[in-house]
Amino acid sequence: MFVTAANAQGMADAAAGLGSFVPLILIFAIMYFLLIRPQQKKVKEHRAMVAALRRGDQVVTQGGIVGKVSKVKDDNEIEVEIADGVRVRIVRATVAQVLSKTDPAT
Repeated sequence: MFVTAANAQGMADAAAGLGSFVPLILIFAIMYFLLIRPQQKKVKEHRAMVAALRRGDQVVTQGGIVGKVSKVKDDNEIEVEIADGVRVRIVRATVAQVLSKTDPAT
């Protein structure tokens, strides 16, 4: 019938323990929406850009080299012409930006 003082104190401790996790959960939610989610979106866009590379696209590598894609070798490599007659093989993932796209062949 009556709640003893020890029992009432135990219930208050349980509520306080749960309340101490609320700031931790809020901090994780803020970190997810401000840091993790935008980074995942950026990685997804980069993968799509690299997968869509074709012959004739003008690209910039992460090293700052500007060139034109002359050959798409396989899933991991492309050949880029950086000057007349100078071609280098690079890894697809090192393409930082596509400056101009070629029109698809019909």
